[in-house]
Amino acid sequence: LHIPGPLGFAIILLTISIRLLLYPLMQAQLKSAKKMAMLKPHLDALSRRGMVFNRSYVQQALCSPSRISMLSGRYPATTGIFEIGRPLRATMPDITTLPQHFKNHGYHTRSLGKIYHVGIDDDASWTVPAWHSKKPRYGPIGRAAVEAQRKDDEAKGIKRQGRAKGVGFYAGPAFEIVDGDDDDLLDGDTASAAIAQLREHAREENSSRPFFLAVGFANPHVPWVAPKKYWAHYDPAKLPLATNEFLPKGAPAFATTTAQDFLSYANVPDGELPESFKRACLHGYLAAISYIDAQVGRLLAALDETGLARNTIVVFWSDHGYYMGEHTWWVMKHNNYEGATRNCLIIAQPEMKHACTKTLALAQSVDLAPTLTELCGLPAHAGFQGRSLKPVLENPAAVVNDAAFSWYPKEGWLGVAMRTDQWRFIEWTKPGHEPVRELYDMARDPQNDLNIADKPEYAIVRDSLSKRLREQFPVQEFKQPPPAKKSAAK
Repeated sequence: LHIPGPLGFAIILLTISIRLLLYPLMQAQLKSAKKMAMLKPHLDALSRRGMVFNRSYVQQALCSPSRISMLSGRYPATTGIFEIGRPLRATMPDITTLPQHFKNHGYHTRSLGKIYHVGIDDDASWTVPAWHSKKPRYGPIGRAAVEAQRKDDEAKGIKRQGRAKGVGFYAGPAFEIVDGDDDDLLDGDTASAAIAQLREHAREENSSRPFFLAVGFANPHVPWVAPKKYWAHYDPAKLPLATNEFLPKGAPAFATTTAQDFLSYANVPDGELPESFKRACLHGYLAAISYIDAQVGRLLAALDETGLARNTIVVFWSDHGYYMGEHTWWVMKHNNYEGATRNCLIIAQPEMKHACTKTLALAQSVDLAPTLTELCGLPAHAGFQGRSLKPVLENPAAVVNDAAFSWYPKEGWLGVAMRTDQWRFIEWTKPGHEPVRELYDMARDPQNDLNIADKPEYAIVRDSLSKRLREQFPVQEFKQPPPAKKSAAK
């Protein structure tokens, strides 16, 4: 079916947690996996339909702030949200978001799964309330462990606050092999709901109305829970481990700290992780990726079967990167470095001139709002702060951004990273302190192993980048978010 009229294309926005293409930090693991099985055939197929942005960056390497930035088309410096918890309208009550802009111009907008974040949504963005699967995130083992811990606390009269190892959801394991079907788990059920929605849009009585369908998957964010068949693709003994298991040399200590979420899962050993457990983690990560790849394949097949593919733009996007052993960080992001801020971005249009193309053009998540607006012929929205990537889609060598920017707060410091063609420059500011800077040569040091900001021979480069950064983003003081309000139980 063709969606006629001036409203332009329909849109499917597929979102996941974690960089799915595994570049560049996981390149060795990717090559190893390809020797054993096709790691991501359906994402490869989507790449052949569209353009892969090999240098795409999120505006904060943390789930909710990253998603809020992308969906609002605003930098975190504008939204003021640098943490998980607050919804967008806590700081910008009258904002018009990307999906809301489409809704205001006649699109049916729908959210299925993890879009803004777990427990966070935005009713004004959607034509109908957001949908979330009631299927479990864990398999039988994880569910049983969580329930046993809950009953034990109940019997002892314990009421726990906050996060602790082996408590609540973290009573379950960091990974689980499930003897079942895709739809037995949350992500498979989400894909099925999205397919049903596509078929509904394809019905004759609905075919004249364009849609904006956002579909969010939980995997491959930890815990890695996937049916057994996806684990069978990989031999953990053949998966190579990271070769730079040390913190970035010369970096400020506070900048290399990271959250400890992963260590809270019940089966994660205390202290140094043994090699066997590291390999088990890589195994789980890759199995989870294959599981999600299969769900993407189901959606692409439904697009083709319904005829909607002829007039639908598909965007595949992840909310941050992931470290799997590099710099001693296991299952972590929470920083301003390349591996945390670099994400996956694929844009596929019908009858694309430059389909099956990769580009090195710098892209930012805030660019998606103006890009999709322009591609669909909608009026531009003055509040969107990114730049349209349409020139890159028309010419992969085009330059839209001369830099990509990311933020992260650490111990009262607010760090802003600027990624240019050659450099990753990070400047940290805190009231009452002199700025602290980091500089990495991306040509020689793509994994950010050595901070060269204080080396005399790089002083001119460092100062020039600092001036350039502050001309665009003046120093901003990080303000701690207000305490969360206690809500009545529902």
